[in-house]
Amino acid sequence: MTLPLTLISGYLGAGKTTLVNHLLRSADGLRLAVLVNEFGDLPIDADLIEADDGDMISIAGGCVCCSFGDDLTQALMDLAKLDPRPDHVLLETSGVALPGAISASLLFVDGYSHDGTLVLVNAETIRGQADDTYIGDTINRQLGDADLVVLNKTDLVDQAALSEIQDWVARSYPDAVVVPAQHGKLPPEILLQSFLARATPDKTTHHPDIFKTVALKVDYAVDAEILAERLASVELGLARAKGFVVDGSGDLKTVQVVGRRWSLEPAPDGAQPGLVAIGETSKLNADQIETAIADSMR
Repeated sequence: MTLPLTLISGYLGAGKTTLVNHLLRSADGLRLAVLVNEFGDLPIDADLIEADDGDMISIAGGCVCCSFGDDLTQALMDLAKLDPRPDHVLLETSGVALPGAISASLLFVDGYSHDGTLVLVNAETIRGQADDTYIGDTINRQLGDADLVVLNKTDLVDQAALSEIQDWVARSYPDAVVVPAQHGKLPPEILLQSFLARATPDKTTHHPDIFKTVALKVDYAVDAEILAERLASVELGLARAKGFVVDGSGDLKTVQVVGRRWSLEPAPDGAQPGLVAIGETSKLNADQIETAIADSMR
């Protein structure tokens, strides 16, 4: 089974470090591996560190943080050989990196699947940065590569400004889904498929007024590709979805959706048909999700 990898990108000061530390604190028994170019780029909270062994830091709960320097491919190969193996890999890019170029390089590494690209932006400064003569091109290209745009530091702007920024991102980058955050804190099941696999309607408790989880039983055959395309459409308002469905051939398939990105692969042994979807409460429409499932029936 492939090892899911999530790219975490964003310009300097967007809050990547805070987000990664939040995910490590919220791991809940899952083994996360964090890859950084240099350890200095991502200061793991001191109380999370159990041991520091050169290029690898052991973190509470079975998580690790590794430095890859100039050889990302070798670092990924080494991670995949760990015993026990990580459940999910987080690759934190530098503030000026273009995530699209990095995700393209992942195609040449066996055993990994790209679980999505998260791009963090500072709600207070993003419009000025996007228009800046010197850094604007980098900012816009990062946003253009995003599956999820995490609009961080929303507590620094008023509601009117926040709505304007969300509308601007939605217009400018229609292939991405925008999710608001404060201090880099989001329900982990929105960000990573490994968490979503364990999500239930009563488990998304980090921001109960902002995000909602819908769990649906899908115990009949569907056209899995049509269903995945529909779940990734903008009108459903999903940030992320994962489930197992029976396709027309009778095989059980894993459906993954992050923003507008979707994928299908054979389901693992023991999986049961069903679907979990997460999105902002004001945007998530359970009736439309059920209609999308019904429309994809074989």
